Amino acid sequence: MYFGLSEEQQSLENSIKRYLEDNASLDTIKAVAGGNKETAEKVHQGLIDLGISSLLVPEKYGGLELDMLFASVVSGALGSGTAPVPFTGTYVMAPLALSLAGSEVQKDYWLPKIAGGERIIGIGLSEFVGAREDTAISFSNDTLSGRALFIIDGKNADAFILSDKAGQLFIIDADDSGLTKIELTTVDKTRESMELVLKKVKTEILPGSEKNQDVINKVIDAGRLMLSADSLGASQVMLDKAVAYSLERKQFGRQIGSFQAVKHMCAEMAAELEPCHAMVWHTAHCFDHIPEEARLMACHTKAHVSEVGKQVSRTAIEVHGGMGFTEELGLHYWFKRIGLNRQLLGSPELVREEAAKIQNFDQSPPESQRTKEAGNPLLV
Repeated sequence: MYFGLSEEQQSLENSIKRYLEDNASLDTIKAVAGGNKETAEKVHQGLIDLGISSLLVPEKYGGLELDMLFASVVSGALGSGTAPVPFTGTYVMAPLALSLAGSEVQKDYWLPKIAGGERIIGIGLSEFVGAREDTAISFSNDTLSGRALFIIDGKNADAFILSDKAGQLFIIDADDSGLTKIELTTVDKTRESMELVLKKVKTEILPGSEKNQDVINKVIDAGRLMLSADSLGASQVMLDKAVAYSLERKQFGRQIGSFQAVKHMCAEMAAELEPCHAMVWHTAHCFDHIPEEARLMACHTKAHVSEVGKQVSRTAIEVHGGMGFTEELGLHYWFKRIGLNRQLLGSPELVREEAAKIQNFDQSPPESQRTKEAGNPLLV
């Protein structure tokens, strides 16, 4: 049985990679990291023209209604080019949340605009994924108050979808007078992060999320999958660059790629990274076709790819030696992108705890079982 990408998925992946090679070179990324907003908007519009905004939107609302595997292919391609554009929040998590939990009025208004690339929607689920002190979001009289941290795709957003501790989802207008936006400085300059402070901000609840955590769990699973695919794409580029450099750089009259130590470093990176492709594809398949395994696979994939990405990005820079740290080479853009992806929507430690809960590994055995084991000398 063949398990891999279809011709259509490979074609889409190649189209996006070619577009980024032509329109988002390293010099372009440096310009965006330096604050050139016009360049980022131009790159974004070109990707909208390629269809990334309509991937998951149902055909009824003007979208392509493709599956999560197509979305993961796109995310991986964007990661490989360190594309400075919104995707995970606006074009995956937002349409999914609206499709699963939005009212017909909300769907009719927002989904066509998302499909056409007319609206950017930031996603803030920190209250549910990993709440911190003094950041609780409260809902009262159709308003929200509190703080939302680490908003995904918050830059230039027209609206935000936020959650409270119970997992209920709300949508707010980005121009509400009670909303204060605080731009955060992170290591990744290709994507800006944001914090929101809310004081009685008018909101609409997504009715399908009331007392139903299945919706927000599915949205989070999709987000974690996209971040994993993005990190995988970035890691693959760092591996490819390391191998190419090892075949060019010479020391003592020999290519450094002929040295056993460098060979082992590259081989180890390739061996760790290659299975991650199938892991991401399988997780995407589970999301649409094996729902009983989807959450567990999303947790495993987010944790594993984050760890592998960390190892690959570090080793790839080591292969480049001193050049790996220079602005000229630009490896740090991929390195930092992988680092931020690792933390968004849960660090490896946090999602492993979730995976343990899903499998009931965090539960102590009943008292009768513990007593029986304590009296069995073979278990001492």
